[in-house]
Amino acid sequence: MSLSETTLTELREIAARYPEGRSGLLPMLHLVQSAEGRVTSEGIETCAEILGITAAEVSGVATFYTMYKRRPVGDYHVGVCTNTLCAVMGGDVIFERLKEHLDVGNDERTADAPGKKSITLEHVECNAACDYAPVMMVNWEFMDNMTPESAVELVDDLREGKEVRSTRGPRVVTWREAERVLAGFPDDLADEGPAAGPASLVGLGIARTNGWTAPESGAGRTAGQPQELGEAAADAGSRPSESAVVEKESGTSETAAEKGEAK
Repeated sequence: MSLSETTLTELREIAARYPEGRSGLLPMLHLVQSAEGRVTSEGIETCAEILGITAAEVSGVATFYTMYKRRPVGDYHVGVCTNTLCAVMGGDVIFERLKEHLDVGNDERTADAPGKKSITLEHVECNAACDYAPVMMVNWEFMDNMTPESAVELVDDLREGKEVRSTRGPRVVTWREAERVLAGFPDDLADEGPAAGPASLVGLGIARTNGWTAPESGAGRTAGQPQELGEAAADAGSRPSESAVVEKESGTSETAAEKGEAK
C-alpha cells in the first residue's frame, strides 16, 4: 500500500506544527497507522525524509513504544490490563476467556470472516484506571469494571458492527479512526461522556468538603495540602534546626555557622 498525497500533506502539516520538526514524529507515526493500519517500512522512510533524520532513528521510536504496531491491527484493538490490581480483580481470567473465545493469542488478530469486524487482542500495562479494575480498553477508550461475561459480550458486539460506547461515554470508533485522532485530527467526540467517573473523583470531593485548595504560589506547601499542614511545614522550614542552634547562658542564640565566624 502506498501513502496517498493527502496523507503525505498531513504528515508535513504535523511536522510544521513544531519548532523542531522531529518533535512531530510520534503523531506522524499515528497518522501512518491511521492510513495503513500499522507502521510500515514506507511510513518509516517517509517520516525520516520529511524530518531529515535517518530511518533507523524513526524505526527506533516505532519499536520502542507499544502503541505502534508493525503487524496489521484489526478494526478494533482490545487491550486487557493484566497488571497487579486488575489481575487480582479478574484481568487474567478475562484475558484467558477472550483468547479462547476469539481463538487468538496475545497480540494476534482474528481471522477475517464475512460480515465480521476483526479484532486484535493484547494484554496491556497499567492504564492508570485502577479504581475501576479490572479494566479493558478498546482503541484506548476505557471499559471499566469488566467481567469475563461482559468482555465476551463486548467483543461480540464489536465484531457484529454494533455501536459500542465506553463506560465513560464516548462512542468507540475504529482503530484507524482512533489513530487519526492521536495524530492530532479531532473527531469531535471528546465531549461525549465524562472524562472521569465518580471513583476517580473521590479525592476531589474530600478536598472540597474540607476546603482544601491549591496555593496561589508554590511556596510553603504543595497543591491540595491542607492549609494547617502547609503553614506548619512553612514555619518549620523557616527555622534553623535544633542541632544548628547554640543556646547561650545569656538567653540569646546563634547558629553554628555564626558561632564559627565569631571564632
